[in-house]
Amino acid sequence: MKTIATTLALCLMLAFTPLSLAPAHAQAKVHKVAIHVDDRDTKRMNMALNNAQNIRKYYSSKGEKVMIEIVAYGPGLHMLRADTSPVKGRVAAMSLADPDLRFSACGNTHRKMSKKAGKQLALVAEAKKVPSGVVRLMELQEQGWTYIRP
Repeated sequence: MKTIATTLALCLMLAFTPLSLAPAHAQAKVHKVAIHVDDRDTKRMNMALNNAQNIRKYYSSKGEKVMIEIVAYGPGLHMLRADTSPVKGRVAAMSLADPDLRFSACGNTHRKMSKKAGKQLALVAEAKKVPSGVVRLMELQEQGWTYIRP
């Protein structure tokens, strides 16, 4: 009789155990950070890339996932222009090493620079054009992304 009572008690405990007690890995947080580049200064571009590498290294050491998006607009678009980027080799290497790193290029800035140049300007292969850099930053923040401006 004592065994039946113990078994019944265990069954009731399991039946009312909240689902939130799932394994920790099932609830692992994904960190998301947007890094803003609007300056043509090579030091600023490298600082943004250093920030991305340091963030990746920190969370990787903890076994946690992080998504990073670098958004370039205005004079910062030179970071992602194939003809003028002083960091295009580094952008390419980091993109190959990190599938959760994205480079977003402002479509508005690209259109204006192309018009001024009188030709369609090429972006580095790793860049994805977004309609507007500032709007992209707003949308990411509205989705809970952390915002950093180096």
